[in-house]
Amino acid sequence: MASFRVACVQSRPRPDFESATAEALTLAERAVEAGADLIALPEYCGGLRSEGPALVPPVAPDARHPVLTEISKLAATKNVWILVGSVAVSGPNGLFHNRSYIIDDTGVVVARYDKLNMFDIKLSEELEFRESTWVAPGKEAVMAETGLGKIGMTVCYDLRFPSLYRDLARAGAEILAIPAAFTKTTGRDHWHVLNRARAIENGCFVVSPCATGSVPGGGECYGHSIVVDPWGRVLADGGTDPGIVCADIDLDLVRETRERIPSLWREATYRMAGAGRKAA
Repeated sequence: MASFRVACVQSRPRPDFESATAEALTLAERAVEAGADLIALPEYCGGLRSEGPALVPPVAPDARHPVLTEISKLAATKNVWILVGSVAVSGPNGLFHNRSYIIDDTGVVVARYDKLNMFDIKLSEELEFRESTWVAPGKEAVMAETGLGKIGMTVCYDLRFPSLYRDLARAGAEILAIPAAFTKTTGRDHWHVLNRARAIENGCFVVSPCATGSVPGGGECYGHSIVVDPWGRVLADGGTDPGIVCADIDLDLVRETRERIPSLWREATYRMAGAGRKAA
């Protein structure tokens, strides 16, 4: 499909499956009404709370995850594609996976991606996060070929690792999905800049649904779900209120942009100049 409409769902972090499902489905229904062909949900859309520096979402096995089950039903009923930004799925050794899904318009999961880069940061003495305490990282990048286009799957903190997006683009990705629960502290300064950079560097559309508002237990998500075109123009910005934001995507613009600036497939190596003379 050369062109289609995407809707980013900007939901709030909810502490349990029930409230997370209710909010996700309500906003997804609004996206259907707005004519979306692809609905993109944020990271931890299946529930999120915190305990000190740890993010502690509700967890369930992949095959019986209640949020994923209900979202799949909606996709089938409404004949719409859905990016499940991520839910917490049972993993090894008492850990869980922060897993993203693409569900087709018949309700079938066609791609899975486990977040590669863990959100382990210390912004201040009072604000610290250690995702690796609870989460088992993924082992491979995923580029999904869908009925809408080729989608490179990533999650939140992956945004800070540009080589991942370069690899996805070179593998054929036309759209880079970056569902997030980006913190308000870093979001103010980095969110728009990094999303636009990933779009410009790779000549891709970027679709980045982001949770908004307070995290139960502590912390706050930035919101500002955005869609960026391959030239780096922000097509839609969700602000800070819960809701949806839509944009129309024309994949022909990917080809046109890469032809105008053909940097994606140019490999270059550079010799590093010396820092100065050796001491005598």
